[in-house]
Amino acid sequence: MTRSECARFALEALGSVISRPETELKYNSEYELIVAVILSAQCTDARVNMVTPAVFAEWPTFEAMEAAAPADVARVIASISYPNNKSRHLVRMAGRVVADHAGQLPRSVDGLMQLPGVGRKTAQVVASVAFSDESALPVDTHVFRVANRIGLVERADTPLKVERGLKAVVPRGSWAKAHHLLILHGRYTCTARKPACHKCTVTTVCRFFAARGRLPDPLRGLDATKGIYYCKTRAHYFDEAAYRTDRSGLRQVACPKCGSMNVFAAKTGETTKRVRDYRVGMRQRR
Repeated sequence: MTRSECARFALEALGSVISRPETELKYNSEYELIVAVILSAQCTDARVNMVTPAVFAEWPTFEAMEAAAPADVARVIASISYPNNKSRHLVRMAGRVVADHAGQLPRSVDGLMQLPGVGRKTAQVVASVAFSDESALPVDTHVFRVANRIGLVERADTPLKVERGLKAVVPRGSWAKAHHLLILHGRYTCTARKPACHKCTVTTVCRFFAARGRLPDPLRGLDATKGIYYCKTRAHYFDEAAYRTDRSGLRQVACPKCGSMNVFAAKTGETTKRVRDYRVGMRQRR
């Protein structure tokens, strides 16, 4: 199956179980949307939705936010990640919109990216959601992880590479929908630490699922008092691991005597082998 075929299958499958592929941020205007998106960086939409009603009540327009003191904004958004930085971004962003754009958001991704606190992902979310910009395909942590795991992109290790890879296999008119489908799948099913593969609709084409399925089953009856690790190849325990790089480029635990990577944690019986995963900010074992 080609990546284009995989993308078509995956998006159709996700669309069959995700009835509303749209942003979960709550907003009523372009101003409220960009404020919410800026606040959502490295923070959950649920938390943002808890905080924004107070923000919008206190500062309901770009003009009001421009006149705000960052310290006052930071106090209201204190439960959001990085409140001090984000409060400064919000005040400066509003000031730029008022001074340079007559109180209206720029309608292009490039124009939005000129605003303080607005990076490529934020700009594309606003352009896509507020202005139906078909050229936008925002890549957040969920899209980055899910696209790589399924195999819609090939070892794309930056958000920009993921964006370009997805645009190559997803029809242009479907970019906005694909963005929301992948986000929601990553948020509720293909989560970072414990993906719920048992209820996933795309396991038949998922490269990550297939790789995990090839891992050895746990070994029962190991004795952790004899060592931290157990080498199944040589049938012995050891404490100090060696490391080898496997064919996929991952650094794996290996037996210091024979070099075998057929190693298990004696305490849990689980294999020490890992499959390649992709998360923004995550260092791969290479």
